Amino acid sequence: MRFLLLSHIQNAYQSLRNNRARSALTMLGVTIGVASMTAILALSGGASRIISNQIDSLGGNIVIVRPGTLMKSVDNITQPQPSRDYAASSITELDIKAIENTPHVKLVAPIMILRGTIRADSVAPLSSPILATTPELANISNLKVHDGQFLDDNIDQNTAVVGKQLSINIFGTETSIGRTFTIKGQPYVVVGVLERINNPINYNSIDFDNLAIINFSAGKKMNQNVAQIQQLNIKADAYTNLNQAAKAIDKTLAKNHGGEKDYSVLTGDQISQPTSQLFYTITGVTTAIATISLVIGGIGIMNIMLVTVAERTREIGIRKSLGASNNDISWQFLIESLGISICGGIAGYIVGYIVAFSVGEYLTFSPVFNWQIALSALAISIIMGTLFGLYPSLRAAHKDPIESLNRHN
Repeated sequence: MRFLLLSHIQNAYQSLRNNRARSALTMLGVTIGVASMTAILALSGGASRIISNQIDSLGGNIVIVRPGTLMKSVDNITQPQPSRDYAASSITELDIKAIENTPHVKLVAPIMILRGTIRADSVAPLSSPILATTPELANISNLKVHDGQFLDDNIDQNTAVVGKQLSINIFGTETSIGRTFTIKGQPYVVVGVLERINNPINYNSIDFDNLAIINFSAGKKMNQNVAQIQQLNIKADAYTNLNQAAKAIDKTLAKNHGGEKDYSVLTGDQISQPTSQLFYTITGVTTAIATISLVIGGIGIMNIMLVTVAERTREIGIRKSLGASNNDISWQFLIESLGISICGGIAGYIVGYIVAFSVGEYLTFSPVFNWQIALSALAISIIMGTLFGLYPSLRAAHKDPIESLNRHN
């Protein structure tokens, strides 16, 4: 049996080698599809690893509460909807007070993202967000202040902390303590400038280098006294109590919401799932392209194998007349199909990482290497070779030996 298998592999290799150009073109569709899948998995894994590392660096005792329920990963791609895009958040100030009194909860900080033009010596870019929160956020998210201090309940409510890049954009300097900027005509005095992070990818999905942070009460006034809370950052009293804290928070919110599951309590890897709509859009489009490429590549494999079967009809007749069974003939052509697909998959895996690292040069994270991606590429290749090579191999196996011998190719 082993000798027969080696013989099939040798014959497949010889056939592919004799038709190099045709084999290479057939592999191309599989290569493009596997390369796309590899790049997607490598880049998304790199983004998730960054956030996972951030959570771990904070002690691993972070709980996130967001409005709405957590969708399955497929739904996230086909129906992207970041939590902050809800028309009316299901999280309220009553929830904050209730969670503060929940067992194993140490700190709670709300996140409310607002939009408005930030004006000072210059006008900030329109994309600059305004974050309304409480002083506890600095402790929970480990925000470092480069100059001045963070928000404080004991000072004027119309104070703000700005990211270092925003300070440069609107004041022309990193040293802007005591300077004043306005949002919708309301003046805010800068009391602190954050240290530069140079990484907009984080579990808050906020670019802290380009934002202004104001007090939660001031944010409510700016939003017509409505608390539009997009996220709650919660710190448990210890890592060992994280699961207990999450369960207690879920129970508290369920009670507050009358049993309605219109919120998500996230910990660990759940927090690491990217929530950027742009990310999901790119992922969805690339996945669609990869799927189309794989189908085209599979059709190409089937087509070229049918041509190969037709060209080698007389050879099939000779083999059968010498005692080869239908299974022997079927395996011979199926292994050849697998050879094309697996070679295309290996090439796609390599090309995918080249693309991923090239794209990574323009991003703030690097692609991730892991055995799951290699296994996925191999699995896709084997499935493609088997699925699209099965029909030609069966067709070859069921050819009549007498008719095959009468063929002159």
